[in-house]
Amino acid sequence: MQVLVTGSDGFIGSHLTEELVRAGEKVRAFVLYNSFNNWGWLDTLPKEILDEIEIFQGDIRDPNGVKQALKGVDEVFHLAALIAIPFSYHSPDTYVDTNIKGTLNVLQAARELGTSRVLVTSTSEVYGTAKYVPIDENHPFQGQSPYSATKIGADRLAESFYRSFGTPVSIVRPFNTYGPRQSARAVIPTIITQLLAGKTEIRLGALSPTRDFNYVKDTVQGFIEIAKSDKTIGEEINIATQREISIGQLATELIRQINPQASIVCDEERLRPENSEVNRLLGSNEKIKRLTNWSPSYSLEQGLAETIEFFKGNLEKYKIDIYNI
Repeated sequence: MQVLVTGSDGFIGSHLTEELVRAGEKVRAFVLYNSFNNWGWLDTLPKEILDEIEIFQGDIRDPNGVKQALKGVDEVFHLAALIAIPFSYHSPDTYVDTNIKGTLNVLQAARELGTSRVLVTSTSEVYGTAKYVPIDENHPFQGQSPYSATKIGADRLAESFYRSFGTPVSIVRPFNTYGPRQSARAVIPTIITQLLAGKTEIRLGALSPTRDFNYVKDTVQGFIEIAKSDKTIGEEINIATQREISIGQLATELIRQINPQASIVCDEERLRPENSEVNRLLGSNEKIKRLTNWSPSYSLEQGLAETIEFFKGNLEKYKIDIYNI
């Protein structure tokens, strides 16, 4: 089967692309065009994997390029997005163009070309602070940042294409994913890189919010299992462990594993505006377990250990002395 992965040069996208190749799929990887011919994290894959990937350079905001990328494709995993919440505070236009219009481009092309499956990537941020837990797919949406608002918009566009045109769409909603190759703008790499660099004061924002963390290999398997099941067409589906941990507890555990002498310092620059902070995320995984064969394989402890090992060997790729937004 010919598969397209948008956002394949990013964190989750590169892991998904790699796993699809290992599973024997013919993969076309949509990467963001740049004059350096940089393919993001795909450049770090083993040569025997990279040689099997067809690279398509383009821009998800360009409808013509997106349609060209979808030609001859059976299945699309749409992951291309802008995801950093702090950056969305001062550049919301770019989030509308990338997350909403980019998703529209994928949906329009899939509809016109008759693509057999489209998986649109959502985020647990669309729920905002939990009104009840565990958060299931019937939980109300709340746009607590421009980022989450654009993802809500993209999700609803995907739903409309299924309901209006019968486009075979599934909305995949991972809760917080972490693991090797993640950007330093995310909390776990932020903590790990500071600790591995020998810093004894770990600078963080709010410590009380809780998150439901998926190890990236479990998230990828969630995508694959959702794509395998016809029961998931027209559905929006959480990928969640149904376990939560506060940022403060998470930092304490990483400090214990890497440098017990370190301490946590609150950095005002890293705090979200009060009404924008999502205080609690704990996802229900009942639906994905009911509709697919997925269940998480990694505990948080196992996932953190593998993540730490990756960063030990790749610390030079990260700019530790600046606050990544």
